[in-house]
Amino acid sequence: MFKKILIALVVALPLSTFAQKFGVVDLEAIFAAMPESQAMQTQLVDTSKKYEEEYTKIAEELNKRFADFQSIQNDANTPESIKERRIQEIQELQQKADQFRNTAEQDIARLRETLMAPIQTKIQDAVKAVGAEGSFTFIFPHEPALLLYTGNDVVDVTPDVRTKLGL
Repeated sequence: MFKKILIALVVALPLSTFAQKFGVVDLEAIFAAMPESQAMQTQLVDTSKKYEEEYTKIAEELNKRFADFQSIQNDANTPESIKERRIQEIQELQQKADQFRNTAEQDIARLRETLMAPIQTKIQDAVKAVGAEGSFTFIFPHEPALLLYTGNDVVDVTPDVRTKLGL
């Protein structure tokens, strides 16, 4: 009895793999074609420019103070306490500039994540819908690093997903 069950499993297992349907999708191409991603890029560029302008102002102030310090550094009549105070001011301003840069990078990363989430959800929903409609077992991202071999039975569903998204 056990041998009959084992033989049935050995015969049925390879047949079940033929019933599976696999697909690939080019997520990067779909993302790039979406108007939402273009709007996201525009907003990120605008925000980055604002931060760069503000950082430029801080850097100009830092350079001005450093130039002022260099002019008094060689002056023998300037007391050491004034020189030390100027050094401390420059160091504090440099720390503020570094902190501003870090904060700006974090804010831009958060903004990117916030803007990207609904786009990713929309793409995922479209891929799931195409997968369900086409009875796919798996749909893989079409990236050469992930897929070493794609046989004739793998379907590129990118056009279907684009259609589902109205692209």
